[in-house]
Amino acid sequence: MKKRVILGMSGGVDSSVAALLLKEQGYDVIGLFMKNWDEKDEDGVCTASVDADDARRVAVELDIPFYTINFEKEYWDRVFTYFLDEYKKGRTPNPDVMCNQEIKFNAFLDYALNLEADYIAMGHYAQVEKRDDGYYLLRGRDENKDQSYFLSRINQRALSKTLFPIGDLDKSEVRKIAEKHNLYTATKKDSTGICFIGERDFDEFLDKYLLTKEGDILDLYGKKVGTHTGLIHYTLGQRRGIGIGGVGSGEPWFVVGKDLNKNILYVAQGEENPALYSTSLIGESPKWILEKDPQMPFKCTAKFRYRQKDIPVTVDKNGDGEIIIKFDNPVKAITPGQIAVIYQDEACLGSCIIKKIEPLEEKYRYLNN
Repeated sequence: MKKRVILGMSGGVDSSVAALLLKEQGYDVIGLFMKNWDEKDEDGVCTASVDADDARRVAVELDIPFYTINFEKEYWDRVFTYFLDEYKKGRTPNPDVMCNQEIKFNAFLDYALNLEADYIAMGHYAQVEKRDDGYYLLRGRDENKDQSYFLSRINQRALSKTLFPIGDLDKSEVRKIAEKHNLYTATKKDSTGICFIGERDFDEFLDKYLLTKEGDILDLYGKKVGTHTGLIHYTLGQRRGIGIGGVGSGEPWFVVGKDLNKNILYVAQGEENPALYSTSLIGESPKWILEKDPQMPFKCTAKFRYRQKDIPVTVDKNGDGEIIIKFDNPVKAITPGQIAVIYQDEACLGSCIIKKIEPLEEKYRYLNN
């Protein structure tokens, strides 16, 4: 009897090829489109509906059953409210990581298992490997597309039931397979941005949900150099869009801190300004792929944003259930609210949410603590 796989189809080329490969491997494949958000773009088009139509068309081409499921309430409760709460704290969240943790590998998994699926599958560039002590999450073969960063908070239950059919392929190979089989999505461009924002103006979107207030932009000497449009619109390390021109040495300005109580945005000039650098971070809400704390301290590598090169670090814990990540060398523009993902060679060990950073120089502690 064929094993049943329920595949999350997004309407993109990756999940389309995943469906094709699963069918060729002899699985009983069912395509399922997750509708997590319902809002039209500036042209009055609901992009979720367009993507669902594309996914349905591929399912027809492959002769597999196709359905849609509405997870809008779950997404709002578990992901979007988290997103807004983080911005209220002055932090910059990563909702895509939480979407994987709470929706794709939780709510979707539950739904699929209730339909007596043996596995779920996704078109992610990552791999799962069963070892003696559990299921490991490995990087995708394509270094440029590896998505283990976004999957770093899923658990053993999910990994034991998950297939990543394109995880051992390069993106170029995926495109070639789609073109060879004349799939409708073969030339469709990759989606960018957060799913509920899409291609729209990010600041404009935030203003719909959160109150903003203009305030002073100060340099490291306390001199006013501009006016910000609301602290939620700025991220530590940000260079573009600050709105400071013709001030100072002529070097670019960077965001280096926020004071929520006083509504102040701090900036500094120069690519290598010491205020941009930190030596360690404290991470909250750690999640380990094997669901048990590794023996600490230990040496490994980490990423603090997607597509960043691996950073050599030492991981330890404090007495508050948090972890401390110490960098071998100072690191630039670490952003509270983002995800610190921990690796041992090809294996993703887990991740934590960046709570605060230790500045390179003590005098800059006031900027973010």
